[in-house]
Amino acid sequence: MSLSSSIIRRLPVAGLVVATLGLAACSQEKAEVKEIIRPVKVVEIAKANDTRELSYSGSVHARTEMNLGFRINGKITERLVDIGDRVKPGDVLARIDPADYELSVSSAKAALDAAERGVETAGLARRRAEQLFTRNVSSKSQLEQATLSYDQAVATRDSARSSLDQAKNQVLYTDLKADRNGIVTSVAADVGQVVGSGSPVVTVAVDGEKEVLIAVPEMDIAQFKPGKDVKAGFWSDDALTLDGKVREVAGSADQQSRTFAVRVSLPNDPRVLLGMTATIEASISNSQQSVAIPLSALAQKDGQKIVWTVDRNGDTVHARPVKVAEFAPDGVRVAEGLKPGDVVVAAGTQFMTENLKVKLSGDALQSASTEDDGDITSSLR
Repeated sequence: MSLSSSIIRRLPVAGLVVATLGLAACSQEKAEVKEIIRPVKVVEIAKANDTRELSYSGSVHARTEMNLGFRINGKITERLVDIGDRVKPGDVLARIDPADYELSVSSAKAALDAAERGVETAGLARRRAEQLFTRNVSSKSQLEQATLSYDQAVATRDSARSSLDQAKNQVLYTDLKADRNGIVTSVAADVGQVVGSGSPVVTVAVDGEKEVLIAVPEMDIAQFKPGKDVKAGFWSDDALTLDGKVREVAGSADQQSRTFAVRVSLPNDPRVLLGMTATIEASISNSQQSVAIPLSALAQKDGQKIVWTVDRNGDTVHARPVKVAEFAPDGVRVAEGLKPGDVVVAAGTQFMTENLKVKLSGDALQSASTEDDGDITSSLR
């Protein structure tokens, strides 16, 4: 037998050996494949609450703030108060140049003196006309003319007297005075500035009742009515909480922010200072209940917002479409798609696939019934 014939006969045997080794390797790889079970953190949806809390931040203001201005035009020569100064009735806040108004007083005095001389002259003419008429020397028309002239002179004198009083008042108006106890909160004009009558110069917050001004969006403004009881907290003192009451609700929204101004009156407390930051909390009925879930539980699939729910019987996850109501500080509020008792994957949604086998630890399910865990939310709002 030749060498070439011997090699040809051995080739099928070698091929069979190689094929056998390949099948053995494939069987070994299949044996090594195991089912993946991924541990997950979950949140269990609790029963809906009948009420929910609204919280808005604002600042403390005086209930009455007066924008004080001069009643006449002029140039400011003195400003006697600064921001933060306390004032009482009669205190002079600012002055304007009185020179022109003092000249008006002098002119009005001269006009009054002339008018009084006119009254005296007309009075003498009337008395002479009366005497002549009594003696039948002059006619009755002359007497009537003299009487009319006297009455006109008296009217001119009264007008001149009123003009003098008005000029004196304008001199007094050159002093801007406070008429109530309060504290200066702002200054709008300074020395050397020419102001018109009524232009704000100094703002005074009147002593007395304080209130918190907040801005409420249109979706919640219907929940705020005058007389509604609320709670007021203050950032400067966590222990300071006061019972407030809604006093006033704006009739229209602000043109820029599109929010409504709501004023909440506060009880008198010396710890509450003007300008402090306050938080107003109000409880309202939960007419449209929504589920609050962590933001990490929200996912997206095929352009639709979903969450991954866990089937407790088979320990598998399934995608469920949801309708988001709003994003809130505590996560996401879901209006539709979830119900009490549902278990939702709270973290790692990017690793989830349909019917993926997951492992729920006892700690995760237990945490889902509490609201103290920062990563777990189980409440209906």
